[in-house]
Amino acid sequence: MEIKANAENIKTWLETINTFNSTPEFGTTRVLFTDVEVKAREYVKSEMRKLNLKVHEDAIGNIFGVLEGTRPELPPIWTGSHIDTVLNAGMFDGMSGVVAGLEAVRLIQANNLKHERNIIVVVYTSEEPTRFKLGCLGSRAMAGKLDEKQAKELIDDDGNTLYKVLTKLGFPVQDFDKVPIKKGSVYGAVELHIDQNGVLEKAGKPIGIVKTICAPSVFDVEVVGKQSHAGGTTMEDRQDAFMATAEIALALEKLGKTSQSEYTTTTIGRVQVIPNAVNVIPGKVIFSIDIRDCDYDYKNDLIAKLKEEIKAIAKKRNVVVNITQYNNDYPMKCDENIIKKLEAACEKENTSYIKTISGAFHDSMLVGEFAPVAMIFVPSKDGISHSPNEWTDFADIAAGANILTDVLVELANEV
Repeated sequence: MEIKANAENIKTWLETINTFNSTPEFGTTRVLFTDVEVKAREYVKSEMRKLNLKVHEDAIGNIFGVLEGTRPELPPIWTGSHIDTVLNAGMFDGMSGVVAGLEAVRLIQANNLKHERNIIVVVYTSEEPTRFKLGCLGSRAMAGKLDEKQAKELIDDDGNTLYKVLTKLGFPVQDFDKVPIKKGSVYGAVELHIDQNGVLEKAGKPIGIVKTICAPSVFDVEVVGKQSHAGGTTMEDRQDAFMATAEIALALEKLGKTSQSEYTTTTIGRVQVIPNAVNVIPGKVIFSIDIRDCDYDYKNDLIAKLKEEIKAIAKKRNVVVNITQYNNDYPMKCDENIIKKLEAACEKENTSYIKTISGAFHDSMLVGEFAPVAMIFVPSKDGISHSPNEWTDFADIAAGANILTDVLVELANEV
């Protein structure tokens, strides 16, 4: 390519998307289908149209910006990511992949690069589980793992179902059965994303090529003990829901640290203590568990061991533990053919790289159910993400966009 990716374009897009933010005083918060998220969607669609992309949305709100090829009847190539965030996050997670996709299609047109297949920039609906406690809603529906019935069962904290919100916003919910993508209908998908554990920065490499995307299993756990007086109840007579929770947390941590898998993480990120008073022994604790692994069998083995640990703790402490599982996703191995193309593109662009594992899940994990996928990582400062301190240099995203463009064009001409 004679014309290379422009860091200023990327900066402008990211900073403008970041203005759609419900917590400007503390990081970036853009929760699915809130006013700011809907406005961000409209902005991205308008920028797609400026780039001569044909824009449409499906019943769950996935956005598609289509750059037509010379043989549009062929299965297309996808790129893209998400624009929703967790609470009080940064401006790069997800959004970098969307704007890199926009810059890639700009480069393809600016350099008059021939491409036979359509190249589509996708904005996936709600990669983050912030509103409905389940991540990757858009790509999950594409993979046939979230249907209309489930959309009517997913409820946010205000009692609204996903289906009700989609209906209110005017999405074509009558076409929910058209959201799933048949295997073979997409030729390949490449997602650019920021590195979220600092491995690139530590290695001094501008590009990471992902080998495997770890998959989550997410649970809500309710521990029920007996609420009683902090001074009046002896240590022997307590049925302390919080202390049982603490013991479960330590057991979970130990299982994560001693796992024999190449990559395992275990996390408790949300805790509600009831009644949450200084002089009251908690009668109930509700908390989340997030378990991730690059190997499905290792993950299931850990879950089974955790349940045995919980059973023993509940018996010892005389509490009742109820567990609700939301998902148990499969890790996704990235496509070797696309990985080789990414390696060749890095060599062509004289850009050094390493191969890495993604501990974070991404929409590509579910897109991989129906299409070959690969991911490009670009460095993040100190590996910080899901934080107001999240930062990736715009020039690093531009360097990734050059690699992305090369591979998208090669795939689009592979017939």
